[in-house]
Amino acid sequence: MKALYALIALFFLGFVSYAQEEVPEPPAPPAPTEPTAPPSVPEIDTMKMKFGKTQVLVISNSDEGTKDVDIDIDSEDEPREESRKSEAHWAGIDFGFSILLDENRENNFSDHPYWNNDAAKSQVWNLNLFEHKFNFGTPYVGLTTGLGFSFTSVAFKNNYLIQSTADSVYAVVDTVHNYSKNKLKASYLTIPLMLEFNTSADEDKSFYLAAGVIGGVRLTSKTKRQGEFDGKEFKEKVKGPFNLNPFKLDAAVRLGYADWGVFANYSLLPLFDQGKTVDLYPLTFGLSLNF
Repeated sequence: MKALYALIALFFLGFVSYAQEEVPEPPAPPAPTEPTAPPSVPEIDTMKMKFGKTQVLVISNSDEGTKDVDIDIDSEDEPREESRKSEAHWAGIDFGFSILLDENRENNFSDHPYWNNDAAKSQVWNLNLFEHKFNFGTPYVGLTTGLGFSFTSVAFKNNYLIQSTADSVYAVVDTVHNYSKNKLKASYLTIPLMLEFNTSADEDKSFYLAAGVIGGVRLTSKTKRQGEFDGKEFKEKVKGPFNLNPFKLDAAVRLGYADWGVFANYSLLPLFDQGKTVDLYPLTFGLSLNF
């Protein structure tokens, strides 16, 4: 489009120049000789035209019969501060820990002690692959979304062995085996929707704060146990739904500087299907490294 504007301008100038050319007349008879007048100051005319982002400047010298044409095109490739877009802070790797809370947002399970999970071993890995930020007319505020995977685990204490039936989920103490690893693991496909604030359009020099929700769909679930029986080590994996909720919805907050940050997620939906056991709400927190 810029090239088209320039061609139109040049065609217009050629037409004007042709129209202004004078038709030569027959030579007049020589006039009487007069004293030579002092040289006159050349008369210069300037004409400016603008076509979109293309500006044409024409400088005419009437004495010399010359025209200078200057074409200035405002390139869209040149970055402008007001049009720069800051990146979202979702894509990357998260590592954290998870603790189970009851419906009163407390870690108190006196009637169901097996839900007092080992938070240090209840690890969470998030692999967030895709992100996009819809800026609200400024690089400093926008709506962030994307796609990722979450891998969660709930580690049990005191040799509790999780059991599930069609109507309930519970755990019993295993007095035969000695477990060194005893976890309920699940993986989810996740999609965030967060309002994000940035202090700079340059992501390498920006503080950021994002808050919103993260939805998820459960993909896989299993129990993983490792321990010792009769002096021999054993490993066991059992796949199954274990009455886990097929969906998850977390209230989420993320903040940090440049590529590093921290995150915290609190589940708004119970971990297991309602009515199968007491309502459990995982609280997850940790560190994030953004791509």
